[in-house]
Amino acid sequence: MVSSPHEAMHRIFQEYPGLFSRVSEVLGVAIDPPTSVTVMPTDLTENRPLERRVDTLLRIEMEDSEPFLLAIEAQGKKDPDKPASWGYYYMYLLNKYRLQALLLIVCQDRATAEWAARPSVFGSVGHPIITLRPLVVGPHNMPVITDVAEARKDLALATLAAITHAGDPDIGAILKTLSAALREAPEAIADPIVELTAQGLGNRPAAQQWRNLVAVDLSFYTSPLSEEIRDEGRAEGRAEGRAEGRKEDILLFLAQAGIDVPDEARERIMGCGDLDTLSRWLLRAPVASSIEDIFTEE
Repeated sequence: MVSSPHEAMHRIFQEYPGLFSRVSEVLGVAIDPPTSVTVMPTDLTENRPLERRVDTLLRIEMEDSEPFLLAIEAQGKKDPDKPASWGYYYMYLLNKYRLQALLLIVCQDRATAEWAARPSVFGSVGHPIITLRPLVVGPHNMPVITDVAEARKDLALATLAAITHAGDPDIGAILKTLSAALREAPEAIADPIVELTAQGLGNRPAAQQWRNLVAVDLSFYTSPLSEEIRDEGRAEGRAEGRAEGRKEDILLFLAQAGIDVPDEARERIMGCGDLDTLSRWLLRAPVASSIEDIFTEE
């Protein structure tokens, strides 16, 4: 079942650990591709009644430099308490693993991204001890990918770009590009992308656009989302079939009773899609003496 955009914005890095190297280029940091990546426990709780969890934590191994930790946080809105939590994450990870860490914040709206990117200074007035500068990606700096060839070159980056641009006016073109890029991708690659994109769009209007694209452009895939869409389609088809049958039965009963059905009344019956209303009309049809008896309010 599809869950929240929050999950998709950080879980995509678990599915595609090498994605951070490409994202770093967008941020102007240029970190080399990893030689290996380990998904780490996200629980940063100490032995006291204060629980803190980072969304995703990865250990990044490099060929020519020391390994480091990458903490990824999905941020949906401004939260004045979060910078202190992020500072805690860094110091905790440094003390526990004795490894340097980077903090990546993933956002879906420009205002939150710009807020998250501001340096947070900790210390007394005039004497900062720690200055926190997280890396931030969002609609303000992620590429708008509407070229299929470009999307095919890096499907993971194209997926993250689509998620971060979920509220973009061009989201329809972005999603169409992504679905077209997935047509020739192996099912094992396409399935998690289909699901992560659906998660990332959440309850936005674009979510239905993506479902429609999955149903049409990617109809040959058998992911949970595509099966859910097909089940909905089959249910809608059955409901439409029942409605059509009741319309025909209403008109048949009226014809058998010799009741004239004007064009306006026929259009009203044939244009109705509500099964409960059609059922009421069907019950009245065998005992009606005029077309008005069908539509009389109870």
